[in-house]
Amino acid sequence: MKRTPRLALHAAAVLLTVTSASEAVADDGAGPFGVTAVAAATAQNARVGALFAGKEHFCTASVVRSPHRDLLVTAAHCLDDSDDDLVFVPGYRDGRAPYGKWKVLKRYLPDGWSEAQDEDSDVAFATVEGDIQDAVGANRFVTGTATGATAVTVTGYPSSRDLPISCTNKPTAHSSTQQRIDCPEFTGGTSGSPWVNGNGQVVGVLGGHEQGGATPDVSYSVVLGAEAAALYRDVVC
Repeated sequence: MKRTPRLALHAAAVLLTVTSASEAVADDGAGPFGVTAVAAATAQNARVGALFAGKEHFCTASVVRSPHRDLLVTAAHCLDDSDDDLVFVPGYRDGRAPYGKWKVLKRYLPDGWSEAQDEDSDVAFATVEGDIQDAVGANRFVTGTATGATAVTVTGYPSSRDLPISCTNKPTAHSSTQQRIDCPEFTGGTSGSPWVNGNGQVVGVLGGHEQGGATPDVSYSVVLGAEAAALYRDVVC
């Protein structure tokens, strides 16, 4: 389970050092593959942020394109506690909010999660107050892509750190409805992390099987298919 609400993990994440021997060229992106490091403070990474409930950040979310320019995507299990007042902080780093703090207004969960907490439905959307897309830009939310067609970069916020981490690798199929990626040190708090390909498309969201994975070195996502597409259409219409 990659969500750790209100609980900080006390074990520090061990980040691997990138060496020339590990360098690789990914489809639609540069390697190395399967190496986790602190994510650079870039315009692209500013679209990813930490979700806060009170003073603690417990999950990750990212900005995706929408007509109203106010939309986040994350894991459904990050949004299923209706008693929480949530705040999204894009580009959060070392306790600072360089692009402001954005109040979460509405949450949109698929029926499969709301009714049965089906792991194949563990993706959701939320709107924030204001035009966040103007502030940090947005990636495209894309469904129906083939698992592993290209490498993706996963970026998220472990609860034990105030810095984002990222890792690039090729996803593989776990089942017909779930995909997995081998990236070390994606501990609690990284649920909701976007899987972004080289075309700036979100093709996965960390969650799904075991709410993202029972170990920090293997993470999962729902295969974004018809249910995710229908939910997105309902939200943006």
